[in-house]
Amino acid sequence: MTGPRDATLAPLLAAALGAEKAGDLMAAVHIPDPLLDEAGDLASRAVIAEALALVLFHDLVQRVPAGRDYVARVAKAGGNVTFDHGALRTVAAPTTGALPPGDAGFARILQPLGYEAAAVYPLERINMTGRAYRHRDRPEDIPQYFVSEFHPERFSREFQDACARVLASSRDPLTPEAKALLDRLQAEGSLPVDDAARLVPVLAACFDRQHDAPTLADYEVLLAESAEMAWIATEGNAFNHATDRVADVAALAEAERAAGHPIKDTVEVSTSGRVRQTAYRAAKVARDFIDANGKTVTREVPGSFYEFITRDPLPDGSGLDLGFDAANAQGIFKMTAAGQG
Repeated sequence: MTGPRDATLAPLLAAALGAEKAGDLMAAVHIPDPLLDEAGDLASRAVIAEALALVLFHDLVQRVPAGRDYVARVAKAGGNVTFDHGALRTVAAPTTGALPPGDAGFARILQPLGYEAAAVYPLERINMTGRAYRHRDRPEDIPQYFVSEFHPERFSREFQDACARVLASSRDPLTPEAKALLDRLQAEGSLPVDDAARLVPVLAACFDRQHDAPTLADYEVLLAESAEMAWIATEGNAFNHATDRVADVAALAEAERAAGHPIKDTVEVSTSGRVRQTAYRAAKVARDFIDANGKTVTREVPGSFYEFITRDPLPDGSGLDLGFDAANAQGIFKMTAAGQG
């Protein structure tokens, strides 16, 4: 895609993905006109936030074949998908290598982009706490982030020690220049397009595994007590899932199941009834581990997955219900736990 409509957004995507992939992505994902229409020498925080979200969506669908195939089918039919939110996991531990612990590692990125922590969700069954980050400028249009902190102190001493060993080698990909640009964005609300184009790929690199391959022994200790922490050991801070907002998730799930696609058996329904979710089963991925002899071995483990959500309007007519539901989240998170089996 070329022309004035994408004069600000397209260069940011191209800097991270290349021009061809950026064009394909902009055609495959719904982007509201105000974000497409922005042009000029400055990129607003809203457009930078949209660019980062789209780069991360692209990364997720490349890692999840079922999601990639679904997006391709929609595009082939002349449609596009609506990116609702991405979910990632962090660890709230005293020792996380060079990374800030837990939610703080992403708050420092999301807040300058215009996000605020809109709600906190206790995920007690899986010993995590979720936080929804919602964009201040265009909350319905720019994808949210659901950031979940894992609490290792609620587990055995052996588990906590294994967790500390896994995370000790974590590196911080946020460069001094990126930190300075985020500070400027926080203060001014925009950046020159060239600066924003350098920033987006660095921010995208933060959504990945930052620690070395875990030992097989540590992984097995973690897996015995928590599928969620075992997932973090192999996948780190990569998107656990990306979510497509659809008109009728129940009808979509029925159609996908009838077509033989790997959709989960049930639809999660929020307490209010206004938020309904389902997902494809987690992809299987090959990951390296270090065995007792110091050699690298490869095992198949659960990777990420692609989710679908339907959001009904709020009763007061003020817009869509953009909230989440703790029970829904914990049900969806089982997609990676089920993959362990």
